[in-house]
Amino acid sequence: MKEYDIIAFGTGSSMNIVSPLLRDPNLKVAVIENEKAGGICLTRGCIPSKMLIYPAEIMHIIHRAREFYIDAKAKPDADAILHYVQKSVDDESKMIERSLKSHPRIDYYQKTGKFVDDYTVDVGGKEIYGETILLCNGSKAYVPKIEGLKEVGYITNREFFYSLKHVPKSIAIIGGGYVALELGYFLAMMGSEVHIIEMLPEIIMTEEPEARKLVYKELSKFMHFHLGYKAKEARKSMGKKVVFAENKDGETVEIKAEEVLVAAGRAPWNKETQVEKTGVKVDEHGWIVVDEFMRTTKEGIWACGDTNGKYMFKHVANYESEIVFYNAFGGRKLKVDYHAVPHAIFTYPQVAHVGMKEEDARRKYEILIGDYKYQDTAMGEAMKLKDYFVKVIVDKDTYRILGATIVGPEASVLIQEIINLMYTREQTSAMYRALHIHPAMNEVVQRAFYNLHEP
Repeated sequence: MKEYDIIAFGTGSSMNIVSPLLRDPNLKVAVIENEKAGGICLTRGCIPSKMLIYPAEIMHIIHRAREFYIDAKAKPDADAILHYVQKSVDDESKMIERSLKSHPRIDYYQKTGKFVDDYTVDVGGKEIYGETILLCNGSKAYVPKIEGLKEVGYITNREFFYSLKHVPKSIAIIGGGYVALELGYFLAMMGSEVHIIEMLPEIIMTEEPEARKLVYKELSKFMHFHLGYKAKEARKSMGKKVVFAENKDGETVEIKAEEVLVAAGRAPWNKETQVEKTGVKVDEHGWIVVDEFMRTTKEGIWACGDTNGKYMFKHVANYESEIVFYNAFGGRKLKVDYHAVPHAIFTYPQVAHVGMKEEDARRKYEILIGDYKYQDTAMGEAMKLKDYFVKVIVDKDTYRILGATIVGPEASVLIQEIINLMYTREQTSAMYRALHIHPAMNEVVQRAFYNLHEP
């Protein structure tokens, strides 16, 4: 049995931990990857999806051109865009794979690793051993049980970026979260007929109510929504895939499309890795349980990124991997701090959020709300941006920022100055004192803080 100093599951955030350690000439590392090298973000997540979103945004601007007295028309080569993105991420993944295979201190196993016991892993019939194990192998698409779906055939984000040959003319998307909306937005801008089937009463239910309502209003202009409907059955008919969905009143809808995309959430890999054979505990959903130091319940085994089920964002995985690096190999005892975890949804409009939502903040604090509309700034008026907004939540007693939501163009960029203040524990006064360029869009953020009021 071959022994290693470190066994790393996954080639995403685990590489943030392993790479600095490879300067040790005596280190021996096993890296296990059951997917393309590079992790979810690179190969089938945030990076390829944003490479699709940018041309979608260009098409959206062209659609709006008449508002500014510009006669503009364009026809996207949707298949060429898709193939360009697929090839770009595949080339990057292969480069990472080559570097892993050629490194003198790494043995790269491109297989599914299955635990035999606490520190022994079977990889393709070969057992390896290591007393320091990094569980950073991400997540997979959750596929709900729908009668006939397997027989009809479907894709997830994985197949979308790995093997989809052409952009479908019509698609039924099961799910109403950020993956469904981002890919749906791209497809709609490419000319596809897009149907969103969501069992909940609204899309992106984890966002502020006013955010999800505004996104729904905008996306409804070029996508079809079936909210409150649960996909129950799939069949083939007349060369199309048909999804039958039902609401709580027993009413049904029948959606016919060329393709079906399942984007109904994420699931852990733990059945495949057989992590239950170790002393590592998982929660009721199968996500690995970690403490505030990113330790699992088994000494020497750490878990970061999607696999612990906390915050499934690449920037959080990077942050957690930094905590693991210092705690596992640097003799530190750093605690994770999730009080200001940001995220963004890159659809139209963009949605960005950090910290607490209003309902949660009200339960714990006396609060003030600050809000401001894009259209009430010079740049917002110039761009004819209606209804988009910034909303901030502040502790009434201390003026500490508790949370914020931005809905509108460049929301993911505009929210960063709020994130920075939250991480440095600054009060709102820092926002007032800072000069903001006029007439740049970021004035809308400062003015939201000037507009604090009782909720």
